[in-house]
Amino acid sequence: MAGYIDALRSTLAEVLGENDRVVVLNAPAAASPQVARTLEEAAERLVIYQGRRYARLYLDRISRFVGRREIDDALLLRIAELLAVRMSYEDPIRIAQLTLQEAASAPAGRTAQRIERRCRFRIDEVVAALPVVVADPTLKMLNYLGWLHMPVKMRFNGSGWLGIRKLRIIAWLRRWRLLSIRYASERKWVERWLHMIDRSLAIRPEAVGAVVETATMVRGYGDGYRFGMADWTLLVDALIKPAVNGTLPLPDLSQAIAEARAAALPERKQTSLRGAIESIRARCCTVPMRAAAS
Repeated sequence: MAGYIDALRSTLAEVLGENDRVVVLNAPAAASPQVARTLEEAAERLVIYQGRRYARLYLDRISRFVGRREIDDALLLRIAELLAVRMSYEDPIRIAQLTLQEAASAPAGRTAQRIERRCRFRIDEVVAALPVVVADPTLKMLNYLGWLHMPVKMRFNGSGWLGIRKLRIIAWLRRWRLLSIRYASERKWVERWLHMIDRSLAIRPEAVGAVVETATMVRGYGDGYRFGMADWTLLVDALIKPAVNGTLPLPDLSQAIAEARAAALPERKQTSLRGAIESIRARCCTVPMRAAAS
């Protein structure tokens, strides 16, 4: 209930044109000037995406890696870049925001076609962007009807009064984003990715760069996003996690990650990726991989 009260309060503040300036968005003190500047710029972009408290969460998450001797500025900047990308994931609200920004920066006389976005989501993806209290019963009903994975085409038109008004209404829903099923899923994913980086730094530091780069597997929306998330989860569960936990005697984790990723295809059954991981594990003389849920 407290979350809904906060969302209502934030929505009212939005209507009144008020901004929450109480939240300080300074980079961690141990960060170098270049890193601090990059982090604060990313935080400001996340303010536009969701709000100042969300941007503060970004800085808090990245702060666990600032000042660590085993992390140089290049690696820290890469983690910060990928974290910012993942924390601004592409739901319909985000696409509306991007279209509004593009329309606002368009020069006079620009054609409507150049500021229009056509996206193909899945219906469960669209519903998951709504608060849980609304999304949960809706998803159950869609599942009962067999429509859960039905594709939905959405048009984001940044031209004309009506188009801009519709975009503003969709973008305004960002105040409810943190109460959504999608946000809960994204939060778990981000925290797990950061945890795997931590574990790799402590146990397999030579592979940390490859672990960081696995974030690029999860991008976009629709089927591409779902396939990427399933592949990332399988890669972590069957290869990275057992390697850093010491249950998989893998001498070159970076190479194994690269080999598995090269085999990954956008397919629902993950046949190619599973085959590659089985082959890698077989070379380590381990038991066959257990099927991981996608």
